[in-house]
Amino acid sequence: MRRVGIVTTWFERGAAYVSRQFLEALQTDHQVFIYGRGGELSGRGDPRWDGPFVTWDPGSPLLIPNALNRETFLDWIRSNRIEVVLFNEQRWWPPVQWCDELGIITGCYLDYYTRDTIPLFGLYDFLIANTRRHHSVFEWHPACHHVPWGTDVGLIRPSTFELVQPPQVTFFHSAGMDPLRKGTDLVLRAFEPVAGTARLIIHSQVNLRRALISLRPLIRKLEERGTLELITGTFPLPGFYHRGDVYLYPSRLDGIGLTLCEALAAGLPVITTDVPPMNEFTDPSCSWLVPAASASQRADGYYWPQCEPDLAAFAGAVRRCVESPQEIPARKRAARALAETSWDWRKNSRCLPGIFALARRHEGPEKQQARELARNFAHPYVRARHRFFQYCPSLYGRLRALRRRFLLG
Repeated sequence: MRRVGIVTTWFERGAAYVSRQFLEALQTDHQVFIYGRGGELSGRGDPRWDGPFVTWDPGSPLLIPNALNRETFLDWIRSNRIEVVLFNEQRWWPPVQWCDELGIITGCYLDYYTRDTIPLFGLYDFLIANTRRHHSVFEWHPACHHVPWGTDVGLIRPSTFELVQPPQVTFFHSAGMDPLRKGTDLVLRAFEPVAGTARLIIHSQVNLRRALISLRPLIRKLEERGTLELITGTFPLPGFYHRGDVYLYPSRLDGIGLTLCEALAAGLPVITTDVPPMNEFTDPSCSWLVPAASASQRADGYYWPQCEPDLAAFAGAVRRCVESPQEIPARKRAARALAETSWDWRKNSRCLPGIFALARRHEGPEKQQARELARNFAHPYVRARHRFFQYCPSLYGRLRALRRRFLLG
């Protein structure tokens, strides 16, 4: 048994669910502690996220995303006698360097990286890739493990394999915290011309009328027509998948695509973008893949491009479902079968305790190079924002608070 620490965002959102699934997989063989980063929100005081095994970062005076309080972080490591630290989306490198200086074994769940930061991942002693796409970029690392993603197929289950509200087909979409990235605007536009017995349910953690201001008239139109239901707020799994027949996910960009596994487990066939990682989770028996019409680099330099799904093709797939409701039950059964055989996290994560038990520090050329790079590295976006706000931290704090209140209100 090892004492393992996970450094992560820790509240009701996708990145934290990744860490929670790692926690649950590891705690069968190891003692696991959580270090909750600040940022958008915090689960402090929430019984679903807080507890004696959680330490909350008090915040750093540095105006840098993912910056940690050095004193609190190092005290967390020492007081809990942590031997292995797993970082989830840690874009600020000093905490990884601190662990390296202390001789702590470090690992990383792969999600966010740029062309500039890829060599810095040599600073980690091991990497966990939950998609083939991520693994393909880091095969050079001496300890990069491919652990296919999955979900709790016992918790998330179909309510029925028939239409939930026959004769209409009910479409479901999860917008999460980032509706634009997840293609919520495309879902709304594709649903506007739908004729026949169909209904759309969208669950969003932010206020869609504020996040997609230009689509307020369309949202109002669909609501007045009685074909759109909006659910706003943060809710734990199993969520609202059971209320749908088909899952709509024209994502422009994803690190994993957590909701695809969840939708399949709930017995929802999916309409999604035909690019990785979304198409890694699909099968022709229970999915319709929409080609990308274009691709572009994201402003922050993320390694993978954003892809714009073909709206006409996406709308066509929605229309086919409405026109052929008799095909949906068989596809719902196929979706659940695929989740049980390929995306059951309890099966896919069985190797994780062993990976952590056998993890060792490595001192190859990759780590030496990464140490040199990390000493002077700062992402250009971070540098620019830091320069802009270094003389007015109160404005920085106010802007972040106003943005959170605006989207969540």
